[in-house]
This record gives sequence, C-alpha cells and structure tokens, in this order.
Amino acid sequence: MDIGRIKQLLPHRFPFLLVDRVLAFEPRKSIVSLKNVTVNESFFNGHFPQHPVMPGVLIIESMAQAAGLMMLNEEEHKGKIPFFTGIDHARFRRPVVPGDQLRMEVEVLRIKGNAGKVKGRATVNGELVAEAELMFVLGSVQ
Repeated sequence: MDIGRIKQLLPHRFPFLLVDRVLAFEPRKSIVSLKNVTVNESFFNGHFPQHPVMPGVLIIESMAQAAGLMMLNEEEHKGKIPFFTGIDHARFRRPVVPGDQLRMEVEVLRIKGNAGKVKGRATVNGELVAEAELMFVLGSVQ
C-alpha cells in the first residue's frame, strides 16, 4: 500500500500522518508499515533542538495509525475515524532519531464490531524501540 492509498483511508494529514508505506497486510490479523523519520519533522524543532528525539507518543501514534489502516481498509468501516480508547503495557527501549526508518508491526488480539485491541511493536534496523497494546473504537463521521 503506497502513500496515495494510505491517504484515501486515514483522515490524518501533514504533519500528523505517520505512516509512509505498508509492507504487509492480512485483513483482521496483522499489518507491517514504515515511517521514514527525517530531520524535517516539525516535532524536532522543540523535542529536542540540540538532540532530536522522536516523541514516544508519536511512535505509539504511528502504530495506532497502522492499526487504523488495517481496519479502515474493510468496506464496512469505510469513512469511519479510529479513536484511542486505551493503551496498556507501553514500553520504550531506545530513542528514535532523524535518519531512522521506523517499522511498525501490529497484530490483532481481538476485534468485536467497531472496537478492538492490537499489540504493536516498533523497530529500527531489527532492534525493538517501543511496544504497546492499543485499544480503539471506530467512530462514524457526522
């Protein structure tokens, strides 16, 4: 899935679109996506100017957006918006810095209707940088 298809499915836009490409996808099972982290990211202006580090919450958001893509790719969820309902067991292992390619691997733990729970892992060069369990609900657009 390329950026064109990602933008068709996700409502997020610059500077908050945090998925550049989908590498693998199994409906209702798993998704693997990439975020190319560049020095031009707006958050690096303040986090931290002399030692740029991607905020952990944005790494979690990258995993959540990947999960959202997996769900919004289904016809029954077309036009809905994914909302967080919870985050469990979030752990950060090492900083993500400009030049890194963040790989998000998300697997479904359970889905019931418009709600679900996934486990996300973010890696850089095969090294675990963050992981969490994410809960979400898909809301209707008014």
